[in-house]
Amino acid sequence: MSETLTIVPALTVLSEEEQLFRQTVRDFALAEIAPHVMEMDEAAKFRPDLVAKFFELGLMGIEVPDQWGGAGGTIFLATLAIEELARIDASAAIYVDVHNTLFNNALLRWGSTEQKQRYFPRLTTSLLGAYALSEPASGSDAFALQCKAESKGDHWELTGRKFWITNGGEAGIFIVFANTDFSKGYKGITAFLVERDFPGFSVGKKENKLGIRASSTCELILEGCRVPAGNVLGPVGIGYKVAIETLNEGRIGIGAQMLGIGQGALDAAVQYVKERKQFGKAIGDFQGVQFQLAQMKVELEAARLMVYNAARLKDQGQPFVEEAAMAKLFSSQVVTRLTGQALELFGGYGYSKEYPAEKYYRDAKIGTIYEGTSNMQLQTIAKAMLR
Repeated sequence: MSETLTIVPALTVLSEEEQLFRQTVRDFALAEIAPHVMEMDEAAKFRPDLVAKFFELGLMGIEVPDQWGGAGGTIFLATLAIEELARIDASAAIYVDVHNTLFNNALLRWGSTEQKQRYFPRLTTSLLGAYALSEPASGSDAFALQCKAESKGDHWELTGRKFWITNGGEAGIFIVFANTDFSKGYKGITAFLVERDFPGFSVGKKENKLGIRASSTCELILEGCRVPAGNVLGPVGIGYKVAIETLNEGRIGIGAQMLGIGQGALDAAVQYVKERKQFGKAIGDFQGVQFQLAQMKVELEAARLMVYNAARLKDQGQPFVEEAAMAKLFSSQVVTRLTGQALELFGGYGYSKEYPAEKYYRDAKIGTIYEGTSNMQLQTIAKAMLR
């Protein structure tokens, strides 16, 4: 009895197109971003010219169909771009990540044809997007949000505050979640496309953060913000679905960020242990150091396989929610440990800003927190197991 054996390519084997794309982003990151990383981190401000170059390179519309100015690509390509940028600077990766996996993805999935025609030509060339769900008392319990929306016929009025909004300092348009009917609970939540210059909208405090410092994280203030009726994203009362389904893809993006941070930290550590000499030889010649590096590489590669698997599944139209949650959870755990080990290999220098280890260490921690804490990922995974 013979059986047909199906050969499945390794998840990390890239097509010629994917290899070329990865190399293009890598070259760009090294040439254009690397020289400015430390100054941007110290100033807690990202260079506007680099955001403009993201658009020029086609990184801000990777999954958007070409009919609206995008590349017509895949989430896997977006994953590669985010990973390569994060190897050099996690803040740079976040601008591309949030714009693609949260804003563009939500508009692709829930936007009307008119909304897509109106916004995508700008979103792929110059208009930066952001995603506004969290509030002062609404984090993991996202559906406890208190931002309210009142219908005024041809427009809505939004009132409330949003916290921890990534890209908030530079974005020109936001997906804002507000409740249109609190008596319906989470089924009153609705998503709105809110432009920065709409009356009643303003950007408040910018957070002074531990890591990803060049990425802006801001408060949004809505004081009777006037939003045209045509800017409701998806049906009224379906905002909870828009939020959940969008964040599912966002977790893949966070996993990609973690891969890049981890790879950058590991590369820096390997280079350092070859150069640093103690007891008459390079510290990389000591077996104890070699074993640490080997373990770091094994765990990082395991995380990469999980992130790539989630991206491939999503591109194939297969269920990927559980895989995305596992990838986000595991990659953030691995890279939090890995960057700590990398810092220790640098010894006292690792604690100094003269070397990159401390920045990778600071940038990694956010991965266990935003777009769903580790506990929320565990809950998602457990629910999938037990249903």
